[in-house]
Amino acid sequence: MARSRSKSPGILFPWEGRTGLRRFLRLGRVRPILLAIGIVGFIGIIASREQRKSGVRETRATLLGVRKALDAYLADNDGACPPSLESILDYATFDAVPVDAWGRPLRLICPGRREGERYELSSDGPDGKPGGLDRIE
Repeated sequence: MARSRSKSPGILFPWEGRTGLRRFLRLGRVRPILLAIGIVGFIGIIASREQRKSGVRETRATLLGVRKALDAYLADNDGACPPSLESILDYATFDAVPVDAWGRPLRLICPGRREGERYELSSDGPDGKPGGLDRIE
């Protein structure tokens, strides 16, 4: 007479048993967790982009105000460049030396590097590297 085989093998790997990884994944417990992690990650990426864009907008507005003050200074001083940004505080609407949205000082190069420019005013941008690709002019 032939011996009957038992339904479960004698040796089981951890993922083959009733409480294994396959069963855990099959029950749908991981999918909601992965979905929640994905949604939080997506929202984080969008929020960081918006924060960077708002910093760029704020810095451009600051540069516009400083340009107006620089033009007023140049008009009053026969086109002579200011020695620093502190010199234009009398012509500006702000009280302190302006900084960009990331707290770094603005850069004033006088005369400008391009032909015909009286000055060049810029910010180092979000990465803070002088002359970097994301500088704001």
